[in-house]
Amino acid sequence: MGDSEINELKAKIVILEERNVRLMEDLQNAEREKRYSEGELFRVQKDLGRVRSELDKLKSPPLAIGSLHDVLSDNRVVVRGSGNGGSDYIVAVSDYIPKEDLVIGSRVSLSRQSMAVMEILPSPIDPLVSGAEVVEKPTVTYKDVGGLGKQLRELREAVEDPLIRPELYAKVGIDPPRGVLLAGPPGTGKTLMAKAVANATKATFIRLVGSELVQKYIGEGARLVRELFCLAKEKSPCIVFLDELDSIGARRLDGSSSGDREVQRTLMQLLAEMDGFATVNNVRIIGATNRPDILDEALMRPGRFDRIIQVDLPDAAGRAQIFKIHLSRMSVEKGVSPQKLAEKTEGSSGADIKNMCMEAGMFAIRDGRDVVSPADFDLALGKVSAGRIGKTQPAPVHMFG
Repeated sequence: MGDSEINELKAKIVILEERNVRLMEDLQNAEREKRYSEGELFRVQKDLGRVRSELDKLKSPPLAIGSLHDVLSDNRVVVRGSGNGGSDYIVAVSDYIPKEDLVIGSRVSLSRQSMAVMEILPSPIDPLVSGAEVVEKPTVTYKDVGGLGKQLRELREAVEDPLIRPELYAKVGIDPPRGVLLAGPPGTGKTLMAKAVANATKATFIRLVGSELVQKYIGEGARLVRELFCLAKEKSPCIVFLDELDSIGARRLDGSSSGDREVQRTLMQLLAEMDGFATVNNVRIIGATNRPDILDEALMRPGRFDRIIQVDLPDAAGRAQIFKIHLSRMSVEKGVSPQKLAEKTEGSSGADIKNMCMEAGMFAIRDGRDVVSPADFDLALGKVSAGRIGKTQPAPVHMFG
């Protein structure tokens, strides 16, 4: 083979190698385009599925809203529709709805063609109401309440007995009190009493401050009151505790402003709800106020708040009992006497006494001790007393020296 043939063969080999490189590059580009096309296809299919789902929703017939009134034995229920004058219907229930979800009074969606129950709708409770303090069982017991023996007895008669022993009232032939009003200065234990009776009855405790029911727009406060009592019925047995009742229950006056009229609408809705709960034996209403003198007469009449319990500042024996409750949880020296503390704290509320014990413990921690001494209580009494009367520098009061 001559040199010319060898050179020609080498040139062909070089051409083939260059062609092979170009083919490999084209193959890699084709693979990249294939992967890109597959990704685009997946995205388009996903968008297409979403569009088809939205289209199916738009094509689906609208559902009516109704309420469940009764559950029959043959997988049928009695519902009341929102239209047609609120007529009652006996309809079927979809198979995918669990039977345990069929609760009387719940909202349901109904097919407009057959009026069959399609799904159970969530409760229409406002987040403000559902965000209220709801405790399934408070941890406060009667042992945590001191100096209020008489008031606790009256509260237990009006709230605990109707929930635990309703047969007592049935035998006597009387109806239990519908509502209880706790009236007294701040810090005297009104909320504590309500939580303790809720613990004893194993009832759900719902606490809502009255000022939270005062809303800006017309009708909003009344709606919140309705939803509050609806929530209480769902959580029954239940105790509804309306704190600071005077914020919505003040006496109605002539010549009021638009804001005052809205508060009055909320009050009237509260009165209507309390009247409507006459037949509900497992829901009790407890109100609390610092100003019973300004409450509306319609709220105070028998049939609304039947029993008014005055919760005053504790006497010497009551203060000693409160001190004993708090001291039992503290590490104190033997010289600390609840009786001596009670003698030097006349005019103090239960909240003042709790604050005093906390301040005494903080004085001990400040000195690096884990046991509270009588001197710490001397300093705590001076600090709490000065804060109550508006002084800036506490004057030490020696209770044990």
